[in-house]
Amino acid sequence: QVQLVESGGGLVQPGGSLRLSCTASGFTFSNYYMTWVRQAPGKGPERVSTIDRNGNITRYADSVKGRFTISRDNAKSMLYLQMDSLKPEDTALYYCVRGGLATWRENFDSNAQGTQVTVSS
Repeated sequence: QVQLVESGGGLVQPGGSLRLSCTASGFTFSNYYMTWVRQAPGKGPERVSTIDRNGNITRYADSVKGRFTISRDNAKSMLYLQMDSLKPEDTALYYCVRGGLATWRENFDSNAQGTQVTVSS
């Protein structure tokens, strides 16, 4: 079955960096757009960034544009999110989700593991 396992989160000071990873299995990774989604306590899920099947087209939420970079390695079935210049408002549980702009919501599972990112001094 489809498995997406996130890692790389942690506690970081404002202005710091983290690199999130997502290991995909159970499906042909290269056939799908992929999206990073985050959810802060008490808030709904927010799409952070989306990447196309080949990694040539990327999209970012305005809140992270210029600070985050999404990438993928189809040979390894891996998705990444490089996060720089982190802010306290980036604090959330981060999930990798199969699908693009129009389809990530139907695949989002708030019960998935995710990886916690906490930005605090």
